[in-house]
Amino acid sequence: MATLKQLGKEIEAIKERNRRVESDKSWETSWERKMAVAGLTYAVVVAFFLAAGLPNPLVNALVPALAFILSTLSLEWFRQAWIKGHRK
Repeated sequence: MATLKQLGKEIEAIKERNRRVESDKSWETSWERKMAVAGLTYAVVVAFFLAAGLPNPLVNALVPALAFILSTLSLEWFRQAWIKGHRK
């Protein structure tokens, strides 16, 4: 049988794990992450367009970056609809 000290350590380990999970969740849903991904997407697409010699790479690379941001905005609506449909 576990001692009080062991149980206390287990509870602290669970609390620490919960803090990590909450931090990860906060990062995954943060605007900072979304902007970082959009910025990196833009940079990679610009580099590709420049290497491919395509016209207006700085303007045309906005399309995939903005599409990513729009998709993250709509995901919340789809998530809520999915949750509502699966609560039954």
